[in-house]
Amino acid sequence: MTQTSRKTPAAAALLASAFFFTGLADALAQTAPPAGGTQFATVWRVRGELSAGAVGAERPLREGDAVLVGERVRAGASGEAVLRTADAGYVAVRPGAEFVPERFAAEGRPTDNLTLRLVTGGLRVITGWIGRVNRSGHRVVTPTATIGIRGTDHEPYVISEELAGKLAQREGTYDKVNRGGTTLDVDGKTLDIDPGKVGFVRAAKPYKTRALMTLLLPVLLDKVPDFYVPGQFDAELDRLTQDVDAEAQRQLEERRKAPPAPAVTPAPPPALSAVAPTAPTATTAPAAATPAACNATQIARNWLGRLDRAISRRDAKAVLALFAADVAVKANVRGGDGALKTLEMGRDELAQSIVDAVSRLKDYKQRRPVIEGRPAEGATACERIAVKSVSIEQGSQDGKPYRFESLEEYVLERRNGRWLAIRAETTQR
Repeated sequence: MTQTSRKTPAAAALLASAFFFTGLADALAQTAPPAGGTQFATVWRVRGELSAGAVGAERPLREGDAVLVGERVRAGASGEAVLRTADAGYVAVRPGAEFVPERFAAEGRPTDNLTLRLVTGGLRVITGWIGRVNRSGHRVVTPTATIGIRGTDHEPYVISEELAGKLAQREGTYDKVNRGGTTLDVDGKTLDIDPGKVGFVRAAKPYKTRALMTLLLPVLLDKVPDFYVPGQFDAELDRLTQDVDAEAQRQLEERRKAPPAPAVTPAPPPALSAVAPTAPTATTAPAAATPAACNATQIARNWLGRLDRAISRRDAKAVLALFAADVAVKANVRGGDGALKTLEMGRDELAQSIVDAVSRLKDYKQRRPVIEGRPAEGATACERIAVKSVSIEQGSQDGKPYRFESLEEYVLERRNGRWLAIRAETTQR
């Protein structure tokens, strides 16, 4: 049986013991996203303290500054801001809020998408054209729920345990709808929220009896909680909402009319001799099915070789350089009960989850008996590469030895002449 798990201390340790790029967490905790990352939004209004960036490398934000996908945005205790997203939407950041735009694509296509991970505090989200072209691809993810939209202006709010004590409110996820509608989803249990209503999902706790799981169902509140107060820029936003749909549609049409970016002829892949193989025992799948102009298996071997050597050296910067700022990470690992748990996260959350557990790893060794590479589905040769590899790892954690085998899968994309992982997944066998 497969179950989905959200971030907990136990899950963090589990992920750390099963995940393969151990040096990544330290790098992510100290390094800002590389220049040239995907832009999510521009700061439109700001008062007080607002910052963005990886943990330990935050930069202050001013009006006109860009916010990139994968950056953690934090508002000070009295800080507020409004971000204008690249799809003509708006995100108002409330005092003390903290969130990460994990995934974002605004190309005027049906596949455009937006995922915001709200860590704590509140936002006001006014959807742009993504809410029109791909409603199911527009999500706000919190520690206890996923919020989908139905063309909307809504205010998600996460009350953490600490914040619950200060505000005398219940810990969990709240969502207030101003216009349109949203859907609260908790492990397949859904609740539709209409304008003027507030939905609530209690924070998950380690209840001892299954009957008490009913407490985790999303519910509608009888009244709007007192912590929902207008922000400094809400009067402006209220005026903008009257025309936001028309403006989003206009910009969407302009985006669709824009000429496509000129095709870039990819440089030939580096010679195999330039990079040492991952391990003496590694074998590769035949490359006969791959177009002659793109030896995908060779590219996979070269990329994995760089990754493995960086991990062995614990060279955090070298590991980080192999992953895109908007990489999506998934780990399927087995818990103490033997059940397979699925953990999904972005770069910043990965760093926060596993940095402590990784620091306890010693005598780390790894080999890859199988490596396969092929052009990714729907991609032309040497545009994106799908990689599969079996990895056997061993070492010790907290003085206890471990050994496991896992299947690793990546999607590599060529960006500015470099192969970067845009998706990474590992499944413990």
